[in-house]
Amino acid sequence: MTDVADTTASLIAAIWLRIQPLIEERLATIDQAAAAATAGSLAEELRVEALDVAHKLAGALGMYGYDEGTRVAREIEILLGGSEPDAARLSALIAELREAIFPRS
Repeated sequence: MTDVADTTASLIAAIWLRIQPLIEERLATIDQAAAAATAGSLAEELRVEALDVAHKLAGALGMYGYDEGTRVAREIEILLGGSEPDAARLSALIAELREAIFPRS
């Protein structure tokens, strides 16, 4: 890599570390929606909030090179776009999204 590419990669990595708490917060919102959907009590307000969060994650993850995370977040967004999302599918997608963002070693 060139010095510019190294510097850019370092800056992106530093920014990614700073936004991880926000990413976790957004994942928690989607987790709440999945839990509520599983319980059969997903309120419209929470569904819309989780939909917005999934949309933001799809965009942000792509900027940091997490293409698989973007793909999964978009699937979650589409699922939450319906009035009654499939709770089991939503939970499975959230697990997939977490693995795409924070893979286990």
